[in-house]
Amino acid sequence: MTETLFTQFQAALTRCGIDLQALQGTDITVRSPIDGSQLAQLAALSAAQMPELISRSTQTFKQWRLVPAPVRGDLVRLWGEELRRTKADIGHIVSCEVGKIVQEGLGEVQEAVDICEFALGLSRQLYGKTMVSERPGHRIMEQYHPLGPVAIITAFNFPSAVFAWNAAIALVCGNPVIFKPSEKAPLSGLATFKALERAMARFGDRAPAELAQIVLGRRDTAETLVDSPQIALVSATGSSRMGRTVGPKVAARFGKRILELGGNNAMVVTPAADLDIAVRAIVFSAVGTAGQRCTTLRRLIVHRDIKQALLDKLLPTYHRLPIGNPLQPDTLVGPLIDEASFDAMQNSLAQALQDGGQLLTGGQRQLQQEFPQGFYVTPAIVDMPAQTAIVQRETFAPVLYVLTYEELEQAIALNNNVPQGLSSCIFSNDLREVEAFLGAAGSDCGMANVNIGPSGAEIGGAFGGEKETGGDRESGSDAWKQYMRRTTNTVNFSRELPLAQGIQFG
Repeated sequence: MTETLFTQFQAALTRCGIDLQALQGTDITVRSPIDGSQLAQLAALSAAQMPELISRSTQTFKQWRLVPAPVRGDLVRLWGEELRRTKADIGHIVSCEVGKIVQEGLGEVQEAVDICEFALGLSRQLYGKTMVSERPGHRIMEQYHPLGPVAIITAFNFPSAVFAWNAAIALVCGNPVIFKPSEKAPLSGLATFKALERAMARFGDRAPAELAQIVLGRRDTAETLVDSPQIALVSATGSSRMGRTVGPKVAARFGKRILELGGNNAMVVTPAADLDIAVRAIVFSAVGTAGQRCTTLRRLIVHRDIKQALLDKLLPTYHRLPIGNPLQPDTLVGPLIDEASFDAMQNSLAQALQDGGQLLTGGQRQLQQEFPQGFYVTPAIVDMPAQTAIVQRETFAPVLYVLTYEELEQAIALNNNVPQGLSSCIFSNDLREVEAFLGAAGSDCGMANVNIGPSGAEIGGAFGGEKETGGDRESGSDAWKQYMRRTTNTVNFSRELPLAQGIQFG
């Protein structure tokens, strides 16, 4: 990173309230994927220090759960204001640390702002149900109460938004939060957290001091959060492999979990599709964030009669994609996060070709002379004869596999025949095709879209997927219920004691 860009990066950190000198250490080295340059060296909190931090969160919970939910909502309102004020700076930090283009960095912070607005409204809508009792003079109702300390463990690719998705809702639900950002993107997470700290300062003594805590650490630090019986809920974002470790550990201590894991998302393009709109959706979904989104489009399932027509439109668009420094306004494809991601992409392409695939475009490293430590690639399209094992595996890079179908039932079967079940979509103007895809015998994913790509979810809908994606939900809709404990209350306001089911006793 040039001296000018590094100076701009440090200035953004300062405006966000981050003092690198105070955080300095030798445990975590943060590098920019733009050129591999070192951004910071940070001290990590050790696993031995975690029990005290968790204990403070437990004590804080006893106070915060008594604060009325609409008052708690005022805190996230203030957080949203702080995020708006520093949106440009946090977005810049995300671009430098993760490699997202400017628009995507800003968009991620906007997601954090949006969830604060959602959570503010939610703070007055934590509704329970009232039910009719079979017994005279009785009433049954459900209530939702604060759950306890919530641990939020995030991945590098969304270091700001995913923390906010969880923290904003957890806070209005009456829970303290402990945030463990990815060691690949701790500064982006810290910048978002600092906005929350400023909001807490404005909120005053209504917020206990340890209501929100951040932990800069490595895997052993995260494991203490997963293993601690004092952590009521663990929200963890990462690979399916990570989820196989976290899920059973939390279940073994009867804790709650929200797992947001891998995605292997497909788009079905039928003869009734608008191909021009489909091409735009394919490009954004397949190459955005250099293919490093859990909702990235990885499989294009296209009807044989329109396959060539679609490719004739898609390939020239791929050939024109501006690849380069994500801080430049005209860039659409930034770098991969690191060399390991580049190697994984090359290995997947080699296996796909060995399986009979034909590389239609892309896959090569770019800008190596300008950025010898930056891993830029041309997004790849591979025409596959079948959905082989490599196609069924998620590769976190811009690799798009093209598959062909004849009948819609075949396309739906291809969509579903992968271990993951996050997001999916169909492009069609045929109502019957659309409804079949959305119905019970259609897509088995947690998200199924029509005439829009699999990525770019809004915060109003619950986010998450089935199968190896984890089966859990976060963000909008009624996902808030996971952050609370539910009680069923039966109230007898009569002068008798009738028993349920008509039982006569004594």
